[in-house]
Amino acid sequence: MFKYEPEANLHGFYLVKTNAVYKAIGHADFASQTDNLARSLVLGLWKGQALTEDHVKAINDLYSKGQPKPSYLYWELVSAAGEAELPPVPDFFRVLVLTNPKAARLLTEGLRALLGRLSDPNRSDEQENRFLAAAMGALDAVLESDDPLGFRELSRGPAAGGSSSGEPASSAAAQPGEKEKEEELPPPEKLEDLLEELDSLVGLDKIKTDVRSLINLIKVRKLRVEAELPVPELSLHMVFTGNPGTGKTTVARLLSRLYRSIGVLKKGTLLEVDRSGLVAGYVGQTALKTLEAVKKARGGILFVDEAYSLVPDGAGNDFGQEAISTILKAMEDMREELVVIVAGYPEPMERFISSNPGLESRFGKYFHFEDYTGEELMRIFQLLCRKNKYILEPEAESFCRDMFNALYQDRDENFGNARDVRNIFERSVSNQANRLAAMEAPTKDDLMTFLKTDIVGEKPEAPAEPKDQRTEKESVPSGKSDITP
Repeated sequence: MFKYEPEANLHGFYLVKTNAVYKAIGHADFASQTDNLARSLVLGLWKGQALTEDHVKAINDLYSKGQPKPSYLYWELVSAAGEAELPPVPDFFRVLVLTNPKAARLLTEGLRALLGRLSDPNRSDEQENRFLAAAMGALDAVLESDDPLGFRELSRGPAAGGSSSGEPASSAAAQPGEKEKEEELPPPEKLEDLLEELDSLVGLDKIKTDVRSLINLIKVRKLRVEAELPVPELSLHMVFTGNPGTGKTTVARLLSRLYRSIGVLKKGTLLEVDRSGLVAGYVGQTALKTLEAVKKARGGILFVDEAYSLVPDGAGNDFGQEAISTILKAMEDMREELVVIVAGYPEPMERFISSNPGLESRFGKYFHFEDYTGEELMRIFQLLCRKNKYILEPEAESFCRDMFNALYQDRDENFGNARDVRNIFERSVSNQANRLAAMEAPTKDDLMTFLKTDIVGEKPEAPAEPKDQRTEKESVPSGKSDITP
């Protein structure tokens, strides 16, 4: 039976062990996770035992420098230990194994020593012994693994959770309710309906052809597998290049649903991230943040927008490379569970792909999204109007057509394509509201109609002045500034 001895200075012992880990890492940002892991293991160790106040004092001594001191009461400890199970190997530990094996080994040995001090000194409790073997065995297995992030485990699907009886658990263990959530997914959409939705998109003729060709390739590939015929390797990871507002995210989201419809992906979801969603401030934190994104995207598409920002110019040791390495590992080990699409401006994306040999070999499909023409911009605007029950008076429609043609012809690096169209639409809605607010009783037609002044944003005309007070400059101004957002 464990007995708490104040002279043994358990808290000091814990600080020595954890400080050694943080020194090896170079920061203490994992202190909270380390303390949580240590206390979870201790609770599992004590499960089923007759706990005393000695146990309360001991667990309240387990906190790193700068972290809050635990405040367990006796009944809280009894309840927590009674419900404890062998915790899965946490992601931060897996990332440590990948980025700093020395720190991971120091942490493992520190936890081994801690559990040894808090267990029966005679080693006569068989349940404790089984738990110690399972807990340390799980950590040792990750330490020695060539897949410390557990991507292959994720690819095989949710594993059963561990228990204090001795069965090791992985970080891929199903969380409560996870199975139920998967079963509640709606049935896959019909392929014909999704292809019809693809065809309804404005423009993107080359993209539509490429997507249909890819879907046909995958369908035939599946037929060959069913017929027990050999199939060549096929990478579904893609590079999307193009300016903002050209439909990259829209097509990616539709692709995720198409892939689910034909059985390539289980969930058909899309997780959109950029540099801020992957990169953190210290070594190890970025891999952990990226791992979390990969897990969220599992069963669907991970869409990395402005991916070139992971390799900024002149930043040799930027943490973006850590994110890239983690994503590459996931792409290799989770082929059946994850599709990665990286997107951005054409030239920076070329630099990004050439920055790492692994990127060039893993991205097999390149889709380029052209700028929308003036006519296509007009069609997008008309679709927005129809969807929201607005109509254009003839003068407004003519003005819009000229405006979008000019917007396309005079485009520069700030050209926003469909984003500009949406901005113009939202501005028109606001302008119309201001105009109608001055009317005493606007009709339904008034509420639905855009006038030219709503598009341009002109102020209502002032009452006519005496002829001799007018100038020759009262004509409506013209020029690009009047027709661009």
